[in-house]
Amino acid sequence: MRKSVHYGLSYGDRGGASHAIGWLNDNWRWLTFLAWIAIAAYFLTIRQANIYWFVLGDTDDNMRYLQVRDWIEGQGWFDLRQYRMDPPEGANMHWSRIVDLPIAGLMLLFRLFMDTGQADRWACAVAPLLPLLLLMWALALITIRLCREGSAAWVIAIFLPLAAPSGISMFMPMRIDHHGWQLALTVTMLAGIIDRKWLRGGIVAGVASALSVAIGMEMIVYLAGAGGLIALRWVFKEGATRRMLPYALALGSGTGVLYALFANYDNRAPMCDAISPIWVGTLGLAAGGMVLLAVMPLKGWRQRLPAGLIVGAIIGAFAYGSWPQCFNSAYQISPELDRLWLANIREAKSVLVQPLWRAIPMLALPVAGTLAAVAACFTVQRDTERLWAWATVALMTVFAMALTFWQIRSAPAAQLLAIPAVAWAAYGTLTLIAAGSAGERLGGVLIALVVAVMIWANDLSPYVRTWLTPSNDTAQTNPDAAKKRAARLARIKQANARCRTLPALAPLNQLPAATIFTLVDMGPRLIAMTHHSAIAGPYHRNGTAILDVHHGFDGPAVNFRAIARRHGASYLLFCPNFPEGTIYQVRSPKGFYAQLSHGHVPGWLHPVPINSASKLPYILYRIDYAD
Repeated sequence: MRKSVHYGLSYGDRGGASHAIGWLNDNWRWLTFLAWIAIAAYFLTIRQANIYWFVLGDTDDNMRYLQVRDWIEGQGWFDLRQYRMDPPEGANMHWSRIVDLPIAGLMLLFRLFMDTGQADRWACAVAPLLPLLLLMWALALITIRLCREGSAAWVIAIFLPLAAPSGISMFMPMRIDHHGWQLALTVTMLAGIIDRKWLRGGIVAGVASALSVAIGMEMIVYLAGAGGLIALRWVFKEGATRRMLPYALALGSGTGVLYALFANYDNRAPMCDAISPIWVGTLGLAAGGMVLLAVMPLKGWRQRLPAGLIVGAIIGAFAYGSWPQCFNSAYQISPELDRLWLANIREAKSVLVQPLWRAIPMLALPVAGTLAAVAACFTVQRDTERLWAWATVALMTVFAMALTFWQIRSAPAAQLLAIPAVAWAAYGTLTLIAAGSAGERLGGVLIALVVAVMIWANDLSPYVRTWLTPSNDTAQTNPDAAKKRAARLARIKQANARCRTLPALAPLNQLPAATIFTLVDMGPRLIAMTHHSAIAGPYHRNGTAILDVHHGFDGPAVNFRAIARRHGASYLLFCPNFPEGTIYQVRSPKGFYAQLSHGHVPGWLHPVPINSASKLPYILYRIDYAD
């Protein structure tokens, strides 16, 4: 006799199918590893051109590579200043060496049997795939712990990152910045929170949180939310001390140890944007407060709740009273820098201001995950432990999705945290289709169609993108203007692609090492691919240098010359139609950059001939300071 059960369970005894599911679940660790090998091989294959041409697409990837290379070549362990940016003082970087370690290890390993250039390329290709393994492992664990026995939903979960465009982009070859590790550790932290083995779960959540903080502060809001959920569980669940106590000890001691081992010299000062005395003190006090609460003989939630609120208030008062500036802005930048620079960064904007063709792929998976997690809560409401786990996943997913309405840089976390719930729903739907009644099969097909459409939204075709883009009245009434706009956008796209390529920048090494004045977003790539120095890169601690570049390009030519002289710049690298340059042209149509774009070159700028196999996408000028 067949019996119907909730999503994630088999339908009766299906013989071979049940044995197959049992075999999958018994071997999930090795199968996850093999799936990672397959995905890694696929990514390395499709990104061969990027590896060959050393395409470190993001400014942070270029700076990370240079940071690792400088360390290998002798720069101090705690000295993370980039001395070829705004020399001689150098750029103050807020990063740590944690993420440098695997990259450096791979570079040194590959150099044993490859030339340096090839070894560095392959190290940057393989390094981002390491946190992908941790991510897949954590997703499998979460899904297994959420589902009942007999479910193989974890198989779907480990492949669903491929349907998370914002999330998976952080793990692609050459994406060596720290975001992949932070995302993987956040998902690992969630796996610890819902672990039924409370001691192990507390330690995993605490260690993952400490590592994430030591890498960077970008995920601190998620870590704070996780700590709040652990404390909330302690309030209402007898025995939850067994999770909170090891969590607190791991978080507090881990943060202190990692600070001692990895905090660079600049982070020994009280800084809001990196592991520093501010966060060691705050997290240490929070951990100590949790330990105190755990050992106090409190009975029932009526005693634990007020005690927890008092400790929380003390921690909050201490943090705000000691470092109120961190509650206003972690970046600690001037209003002018915020207006001229930060406000123009796309990832720092809300999803509400994004076009629909970009917003829908960001939100499709989080919306589906939220709906699935809420539905799961209803199906397991009689199992309090599983209900707590599902509620935790639902809250974390909703929280991450809500943050995308503040800044879209939260989209990767929102997508990845939604995966376990989507995997659960997808597996349940397949179960209905395969073994349900006629009505259940029809319902399963309808659910599958909805999920397929939501996943398909992550890869919108050009036709759908055009459909979702509001019609341009100018294009309808003035076709010539529309053609000019399209041609201009094509030139911007081409300049963005070509000016930063290795073949374009390598010829600059024909010249003796010098300081080159160029755009902020060109700085990291320039110093990573050549032996030259730059003025600035997009790093908020170096606001004065960033503003100098903006003032130089926004103001008149005479101001640019004075700023360039102050920074000891010998050359100006001008890339026509580069995206950042369009900001100066629109903002200051009579400024130096706009005038240069229209061919108005002052007499003290002299074009420098450079031998190249192909036409270079930029013009290099020598700056003449002779009066």
